[in-house]
Amino acid sequence: MTKKMIDLESLPYYDPLTNKKVAVITGGNSGIGWYTVLHLYMHGVIIYICGRNSHKVNRAMKDIQNEAFRRRSLEKHDFKEERSFGAMIYIHMDLTDLKTVERGCLKIIGLERQIDILINNAAVLALPYELTKDGFEIQLQTNYIAHFLLSLRLLPLLKKGHGRIITLSSVGHLLEFKYWKLDIKWDYKPNMIFTWIRYAVAKTASIQYTKMLSIKHPDVLCLSLHPGLVMNTNLFSYWTRLPLVGIFFWVLFQIIGYFFGVSNEEGSIATVRCALSADLTVEKDNGKYFTTGGVESTSSRVANNLDNAASTWIWTVRALKERGFDVK
Repeated sequence: MTKKMIDLESLPYYDPLTNKKVAVITGGNSGIGWYTVLHLYMHGVIIYICGRNSHKVNRAMKDIQNEAFRRRSLEKHDFKEERSFGAMIYIHMDLTDLKTVERGCLKIIGLERQIDILINNAAVLALPYELTKDGFEIQLQTNYIAHFLLSLRLLPLLKKGHGRIITLSSVGHLLEFKYWKLDIKWDYKPNMIFTWIRYAVAKTASIQYTKMLSIKHPDVLCLSLHPGLVMNTNLFSYWTRLPLVGIFFWVLFQIIGYFFGVSNEEGSIATVRCALSADLTVEKDNGKYFTTGGVESTSSRVANNLDNAASTWIWTVRALKERGFDVK
């Protein structure tokens, strides 16, 4: 274990029978999300994993369970037998189809009285321009709008649990060097440039709505974070599979990962700390932005501007209402 991993031992452990903690996560079956679920599970948390492919999620849950037992068998602490594992439950949810987000929320609400942690983890990166069936650009909906709707729908249960909303953004949000309205399409050529602008807009919006949530609902701890440059992920598969130039991008990403990257597990540390650390409170930390390893950081000037954040919020509420999703 690295020094960063040892730090996770200081986070609280829970017994699901006597001190139940409930988390909901999107994209918990792969990448950073996989390790986030692993550590929450090993800390005794009950986790609802939202995903669109039941086979992949169920396979991931089995693998996580096996890995948790393997790691627990290697621990040398006297108290390891007293630490209970949590539980994992699959919830069907496709972030490119907002109706499935609504149905998934209704199912969770029917199963739980309160939620302690919501982790808006799932993301897509640098895809060609495409509209979802809801009429939003695919990166904007997957990375931001679907999580906006998910957060507001589960907010009553989070309030009952004095819970936390953790939203994964990216250092890529820095590419939005001035505020751009969310209704700009950015459907221009060359795609390999403008796809990153669309990504930056979505990730900036994720930080902005986190700040607005912290102001509108100060009893819920709302945090955003950049997990680190995680290059060993299928988020880059579109680029590495391109004909002819795919090998160039694969080499480029390998070089960036070697010098600046972190592993999927290291990338999960910021999320796990924000989810479980007792040192974080609504009084002093609400709306903050964290980076690799859970270190407090500062997001961009555009993301920090509250007028920009309010404009993003108003646009999103109106856009969702136009599609039949009543939110405030």
